[in-house]
Amino acid sequence: MYICAMEWFNFNGKLFKEDEPIIGSANRGLRYGDGIFETMKMIDGNIIFANEHFARLWKGMMTLQFDIPKHFTPEKLTAEITALATKNKHDKAARLRLTVIRGNGGLYDAVNHKPNYIIETWPLPQSSNTLNTNGLVLGLYSDAKKSCDVLSNIKHNNYLLYAMAALYAKKQQWNDAVVLNSNGNICETTIANIFMVKDDVVITPALTEGCVAGIMREQVIACLKTNNYTIKQTAVTYDMLLQADEVFITNAIYNLRWVQRIDDREYTNNIIHKINLAFCATI
Repeated sequence: MYICAMEWFNFNGKLFKEDEPIIGSANRGLRYGDGIFETMKMIDGNIIFANEHFARLWKGMMTLQFDIPKHFTPEKLTAEITALATKNKHDKAARLRLTVIRGNGGLYDAVNHKPNYIIETWPLPQSSNTLNTNGLVLGLYSDAKKSCDVLSNIKHNNYLLYAMAALYAKKQQWNDAVVLNSNGNICETTIANIFMVKDDVVITPALTEGCVAGIMREQVIACLKTNNYTIKQTAVTYDMLLQADEVFITNAIYNLRWVQRIDDREYTNNIIHKINLAFCATI
């Protein structure tokens, strides 16, 4: 759980107090979820995998047909993120959220397509880089499914599926919920990409299965290849997941976290420990 201790946030380059309103009812981000975001981690004033995060953000903005001004650059955003983290006294270890939304307008008559942006920071414990001691408990959310299309791999603001899955997970007292795609295969969890280990082979849903193109997912796959693990990106069924030897999830904040149980299936973490050590040696 994140500690909410943000005093200031940045909206379009200006600082506001955390409870100060900044948008009206005509905003397309509010009306339609018309936007995209990045969740990043800062350690000792440095944004981890900054180039990869900004590359994904720019790709997503192009997919969503934003008109990107020349002055709107990763360098500009990095400077503003760093300044905000410092002002909030979060620069030692922070969770960062950069949200880009379109401005005002109806569905067919946006005022313009330039990016408006919000930067927020929260403190993180230094332990966010270490493998969790207590394994996570996950379960399946099947009331809604994620489509596999041009929007699936980006972190857009249409987050209703994940919000409902998270609410369901909380009611079931799980740490997270596994989400299915429109084909009924494993997609991801509400906040992370998912991996399984079976007979020393590491398996994760392919991007064509609709999962977000996670930055940590990409880095872990690269680490696995470097360390000569067999890695498969393919379709994964729920039965395959329940038959796995080990399961772990990845995201930009906590790197790798191992899963102890899904339904009645208990998992070990021997190989995950080795993967985590190998990954930590690369960062």
